[in-house]
Amino acid sequence: MPRPRTILMLGGKTPSSFPDADVSAGLSQKALADAVGRLKRALAEGAFATSAEDFDASVLHVKIEYVCPMHPEVVEDEPGSCPKCGMDLVAREAGEQTPEGGHDHEHHHDHEHQSQDHDHDHDHDHDHSNEHSNEHQPEHAHENAGTEYTCPMHPEIVRDEPGSCPKCGMDLVVREDGEDEGHSEHEHSSHDHGEHEHGGHDHGGHDHGASGFMSMIEVTKDLPRSADGLQMDWLEVPFGPVFPGLPGGLKLTLTLDGDGVTEGQATSLVGVTSEGENIEESEEMDAETFIGYLSAAIPLAPVSYRLLVCLAIEQAAGLEDDSANAGARTGALERERIASHLGWLAQLGRQLGFAWLTQRAATLQLQVREANRDSLAALEPALHKLTIRLGRTPLLKSRLKGVGLLPTDSFGLRGPVARAADEGGDAWARLWQRLAEISASLDLIKSGGEPELPVLRDVGDVSGTGEATVDTPRGEARLSLKLERGHVKSYKLDTACSQHIGLVPKLVEGQELGDALLAVGSLDLSPWEVTS
Repeated sequence: MPRPRTILMLGGKTPSSFPDADVSAGLSQKALADAVGRLKRALAEGAFATSAEDFDASVLHVKIEYVCPMHPEVVEDEPGSCPKCGMDLVAREAGEQTPEGGHDHEHHHDHEHQSQDHDHDHDHDHDHSNEHSNEHQPEHAHENAGTEYTCPMHPEIVRDEPGSCPKCGMDLVVREDGEDEGHSEHEHSSHDHGEHEHGGHDHGGHDHGASGFMSMIEVTKDLPRSADGLQMDWLEVPFGPVFPGLPGGLKLTLTLDGDGVTEGQATSLVGVTSEGENIEESEEMDAETFIGYLSAAIPLAPVSYRLLVCLAIEQAAGLEDDSANAGARTGALERERIASHLGWLAQLGRQLGFAWLTQRAATLQLQVREANRDSLAALEPALHKLTIRLGRTPLLKSRLKGVGLLPTDSFGLRGPVARAADEGGDAWARLWQRLAEISASLDLIKSGGEPELPVLRDVGDVSGTGEATVDTPRGEARLSLKLERGHVKSYKLDTACSQHIGLVPKLVEGQELGDALLAVGSLDLSPWEVTS
């Protein structure tokens, strides 16, 4: 358990297991409001201290043991359930008296023997010793020789002497005459002294199945064991396709062991078809229609995929590179890259609970999407200020550093994920890679032409094959296609997100739930760019 930085105690004394409270208050709304204000000030003053006092509490200096309230002879070093009745063991300091309601059988038993064996003067005669011993016998030992005892909850339990029910631990009561004997289960103590030593208590364990009690040991005995040694139910939990901090359309399924993730996988519910082979004539699309189809199918990066199709079709038509429009196309591509990275920052803010980041990044994203070159240059100070603030955000580095660390055998990486792999390969590195790309894209736009939406040059009714590669905001996308008389006959698409989605199982396995969600979010997966 992390060492608490501040402790707020309402309406009572600080438990012995904690250090003294930093702030104490009574149980009222006014006292609570005042205490929260003082707690915030205490946290602000101590959150960035270069050192902290060692955790110390009196409970650390005493031995704690755990005992059953009904069977005080059951004493364990760790919490758990009583193996006899299934009740939760309660904590006590070593050496403390048995909890109320229990009977220390061993002490009582020894006391009887001591009374019988040692409480006599050596000069007493034999008759006087027998008289003294008889004083310790139950008054009804001879009078009730034919009396039977039964359990109020389990009438089938019938004994010849007082004791406890072996199923529920309740004291046996005198059985009334005339009770139904047809269902009785006579287990007389005289028949089996091994089971009924010390007043009829069964020290060999109870039948939990018959009594209705079941300890956690029995409940979890067949469950898989976690890394921390605990045995718990594993739950398969879906996150998405609408979940704060993850892109819409992405379904993330995690198997949880408590708050830890044992395995996981991500799938897209809105992915684009990766290829179309030998498209029927009725389904063929002319070049312009195919451009509109693919760019609309990927709404998070429509400009990138519009440019990708234009380049592939122009190559199939045998056209040379369009140097006249290269600057405008590059400007539009880089403008989309800036907007995409700002959208990812807004998503990161939702995951981290940074409302200011979500609001600021989303506002800048809307301003960038349709901005011209001059407007983008005017936004540069605001973008630079956002980068500086992220660098100064308290505890951000400790939250992202080491989270989503890429496995050493990762392959097929592209875009920011691949470039950040050389700088640490975690969520912290991917954040700063995208911030660096925003700055680089601004420089390219300022030195190039006015950003303009890519337009396909006139290719006529040509036939041929072409392929192209575009570095989209999430990495390289590759398209190859075949034209027949100006119509797309077949195509094959390969995207960065189709490769990166395969990283999810390794990134989430063995992680805490919060870290697993953050790791998946740091990949910036676009469900529309996951091909199927």
